[in-house]
Amino acid sequence: MTAATAGPSSSTVRLPSTLRVGLARGAVELKQFFRQRDAVVFTFAFPAFIALMLGLIFDEPAHGASDVSISQVFVVGMIAYGIVSTAFISVGVGIALDREDGTLKRLRGTPATAVAYFLGKICLVAVSTVGGIALLLAVGVLLFGLRLPTDPARWLTFGWLLALSVVACTLLGIAASALARSAKSAPAVLNLPAIALQFVSGIFVLNDALPDGMLTVASFFPVKWMGQGFRSVFLPDSMMAQEAAGSWEHGTTALVLAAWCVGGLLVCLLTFRWTGRESR
Repeated sequence: MTAATAGPSSSTVRLPSTLRVGLARGAVELKQFFRQRDAVVFTFAFPAFIALMLGLIFDEPAHGASDVSISQVFVVGMIAYGIVSTAFISVGVGIALDREDGTLKRLRGTPATAVAYFLGKICLVAVSTVGGIALLLAVGVLLFGLRLPTDPARWLTFGWLLALSVVACTLLGIAASALARSAKSAPAVLNLPAIALQFVSGIFVLNDALPDGMLTVASFFPVKWMGQGFRSVFLPDSMMAQEAAGSWEHGTTALVLAAWCVGGLLVCLLTFRWTGRESR
């Protein structure tokens, strides 16, 4: 006589992996984002608009490099601001809104873990950032004579720099969203540190106009290294003399941004809330 036995695998339901759920969440985030046409236009155009204004005002040759204009320096540095605006400010405000309107509370009852939710936000930022950078570079090339690099090594630098910048700023935006008590207060809470760092990090102001103390403070935060890294990709090596250390410091840039990625993830995992404070 034979007995039919059912193995444990026949009654076990496998939940989708965190990566799969994160990518699916990213697709949802992208659909929601592109449905809001005004938000799409503002996200893509605002950094390019600031670069255009600064470039038209400061169009003289850069100090120590007659073949580079100050407008080109601002356009390239504005890539860092575009990432901060999309990854830190927009993500932080969006999460505060998701928390307030109950979206996060509903997601908590699904297979989506916090890490999967983070991955979804990173996917959204990565796609929207690429679009913003393309518009910025178009402004630089067409209006200010910026020359795109032809050396593959520079584009490789651009790749890892963009990846680390997007991940670090997105995680910091997620973490900072916990500081806002409501969706209404989130823009003010997140814009203040973001805008302040643009000034002290040489994005809105040239490095040679900044006091040494500000440059020292900026070196502890990712924005300074993002701006310096993108300048190293799109500007000639003669411009490295204008940096605080007189070099591009790619190794230090990678280490600092990677450290902020790790630190940002840890802070996210410790402080992320699915519901608002009043619901706890």
